[in-house]
Amino acid sequence: MKIALVQQHASEDHEDNRRRGLDAVRAAAAQGAQAVCFAELAFDRFYPQEHATPETLTLAEPVPGPTTDAFCKLARELGVVVVLNVFERAGDRTYDSSPVIDADGTMLGITRMVHITDYACFHEQGYYAPGDRGAPVYDTKIGRIGVAICYDRHYPEYMRVLAVRGAQIVFVPQAGAVGEWPEGLYEAEMRVAAFQNGYFTALCNRVGTEPKLEFSGESFVCDPAGRVVARAGQGTDEILTCDIDLAQIERSHARQLFLRDRRPDLYVDWV
Repeated sequence: MKIALVQQHASEDHEDNRRRGLDAVRAAAAQGAQAVCFAELAFDRFYPQEHATPETLTLAEPVPGPTTDAFCKLARELGVVVVLNVFERAGDRTYDSSPVIDADGTMLGITRMVHITDYACFHEQGYYAPGDRGAPVYDTKIGRIGVAICYDRHYPEYMRVLAVRGAQIVFVPQAGAVGEWPEGLYEAEMRVAAFQNGYFTALCNRVGTEPKLEFSGESFVCDPAGRVVARAGQGTDEILTCDIDLAQIERSHARQLFLRDRRPDLYVDWV
């Protein structure tokens, strides 16, 4: 099976960003991809680099809405699974959200980022309410997938519950800047998560230079043995495709040993 990560820049033009995203899905499907994932806020500039204002909060979009409608239609046409990431408005709250669309165009649900950070150039607490959907795992045409949106990947508890719920692939939409963390740390974190939990991790990062941040790209995929099996370039607009074999999951250390030997009855008393 082949998956694709769309690593693209975002301009001030939301409509053009979305159009290029739709074109990227078509190009990925033409290369044989059966699932396509986008980076965090793929079709907008990265709003949280500035403090939230009433004006920027009005830019959040409903789900379902124009973006999800367009990608649901295309997913059905091409027969591919699509994982998006959008600035969502739901009632009087806004979220960092990843709608998950199955290959028949059905929107299976919305993962909302649970852990919300706030520090220089990542003023996210002014934009996002904490996610209220937990850590869902979706049954799709290609298998069982989970989503860990950017900051959520730092929480081993979140990554583990996706494994306990049977995730085979965890997609990670991210907005990671050049020099934000020590070299190699993102990769090490995703390799360990894949190894400890016995699933594929697929991190899709933004690229592009914006007023306060330069996003690094370097999207990558890890197998259940913790090995990086595909990697995109730094700062490049590109579609990273990767062939994966879900049979590796059941042969992994995590599925044969680690998950089998867990002691959740003890952990409650340790927290």
